[in-house]
Amino acid sequence: MDFSKANYLKFPYICTPKNWKSMFAIVKIAGQQFKVTPGQSLYVPHLAGKQGDEVEFSEVLLHDDNGKVSVGSDANVKVKAEILNELVKGEKVIAFKMKRRKGFRKKHGHRTQYTHIKVTGIA
Repeated sequence: MDFSKANYLKFPYICTPKNWKSMFAIVKIAGQQFKVTPGQSLYVPHLAGKQGDEVEFSEVLLHDDNGKVSVGSDANVKVKAEILNELVKGEKVIAFKMKRRKGFRKKHGHRTQYTHIKVTGIA
């Protein structure tokens, strides 16, 4: 079976072969690294902004455009995204400390706050 792009369009149920390249970037957002592609939605640590606002990430660590890779300061691109939901709470995390036979118990908990964004473009 021929897996060229022309034949792939005839058979939409066939998965995209892994050797086809696409555009992606590795971006640093709030101290964490994320691999993003255009059209992808993801949850990132809480960002300032309202629903529908456009945000731009200029700290791109790596950019791959169909096989052309640029790393570090050579990656002069910016990732643009739209805020879908400004505040999403994560799962509950319980930090329970106890010392046996001492009567010492401490229970702290929190829910991490995230922002749901959708990457609109890499330019």
